[in-house]
Amino acid sequence: MLYENWVSGQGSCETMCNITSNIGRNHTECCMDYTDKVLRTGNRTDAMTAIRTLESVLERTEVNVSMQVCVKTFVALLHKPNDTFGGLKIYADDTQSIFESPHEVYDQRLVGLSVQNKEISGLQERINITMEFTKKIDETQKPSCHFLNYSTCNFSEDGCLTHWTRGQTNITCSCNHLTYFGVLIIPDPSITKKDQEILTHITVIGCSISLFALVIAILLFITNRKLRQDVSMKVHINLVIALMLLNLHFLPSQAAAAGSSSGLCLYMALLLHYSLLATFSWMALEGFHLYLLLVKVFNIYVKKYLLKLSVVGWGVPAVIVSVVVIIDRKFYGQVALETSNSTICYITNSYVKIWTTVVLFSLVFLFNVIMFGVTIRRVLILHHTREFGQNNLEKAKKDICSLAGVMTLLGITWGLVFFSFGLLTTPVLYLFCILNSLQGFFIFLWFVMSLRKAKTLATKMSSETRSTNS
Repeated sequence: MLYENWVSGQGSCETMCNITSNIGRNHTECCMDYTDKVLRTGNRTDAMTAIRTLESVLERTEVNVSMQVCVKTFVALLHKPNDTFGGLKIYADDTQSIFESPHEVYDQRLVGLSVQNKEISGLQERINITMEFTKKIDETQKPSCHFLNYSTCNFSEDGCLTHWTRGQTNITCSCNHLTYFGVLIIPDPSITKKDQEILTHITVIGCSISLFALVIAILLFITNRKLRQDVSMKVHINLVIALMLLNLHFLPSQAAAAGSSSGLCLYMALLLHYSLLATFSWMALEGFHLYLLLVKVFNIYVKKYLLKLSVVGWGVPAVIVSVVVIIDRKFYGQVALETSNSTICYITNSYVKIWTTVVLFSLVFLFNVIMFGVTIRRVLILHHTREFGQNNLEKAKKDICSLAGVMTLLGITWGLVFFSFGLLTTPVLYLFCILNSLQGFFIFLWFVMSLRKAKTLATKMSSETRSTNS
């Protein structure tokens, strides 16, 4: 009878239960019972309306200190704070959830928190919600804290961190806002805890080696006049600086996230995002420079070429980061890593992360793969035009080294992330961590080889000059 008379809108529950501005326990129970029926038999839109109406009724319910109202699968605990607060314990039975989600909602349970007449978001000190597990979590699954987004009627994890380790009997959701929270059970990637530890060590060691090698590469560039005169080397050195900034802000990011300073975490997240975008930009410019050298060949003079490249390489990332900060600085903060239980300071909003990093890198990767294909084609053409001789194997080795160097400069190995799924997850992640954490070291080797090649060429030219004069 109640559901048959249901009409969407905030006044429906109040009309059915004869609720006025002074709401008592009986009226609250009536509205909870009404909402329960809608949740069982209604659609998502009706359910969201019913929940918001119930929340409004609960906020207007008269309460002295604490009052608990139980109706079937609903449990509402109304609390009027005093001098001390020791936390709340809420229990509920299983119920059928009508909210669509790509993953299972644990126990089909939602926990809602609200403060009367206030919308709480962007908290500096997070709200921690601990839930006990009544069912065992399978080895192929892991829990993840999400909240129910009113605008999309779906679950989202923005602003929430999950604190849980395998074998733990409870989970803590640490969020920077108040709403309805649930624990989603999602498939656990085929990465064991041991693999996670190994990958973390590989990444830290590789990035540390790269950072040291990149510093040496910059010193070699500064101290060598021939390298400073080479336009290509000037393009490379900008990529070196971008990678150095990326490693410099990535390595301490986990420690900054563990600290209590939100300002430091904001700074680290912002600079990490900027240096990552700058790295992508200069990888794309490496591809553009390669296009001019291999495709255009003639008439490639561009007025103030390096200045224009610098405006794009350093300016575009700055514009993107500035826009993100202007829209909402809370887009930067603590973020849980998917492949480990640690957190870093990075982008907290998934949409911002996708559009400013994933989409941008996909375009850069597509362009650079095309340029790498053009490079391979040119090398093969040159290889076929050479006369076969005793030094043919040596030339082939040089060609392979050159292609490896170009692949490193273009960041082709970053594309391994597109293959890190299913059965390939673990081996591809190992390759990704090894190759990309050592990218700076590989570029340093490229610098050393270029310097050695320049010295060999200078020696050869000097020898030919002396022979001609004699």
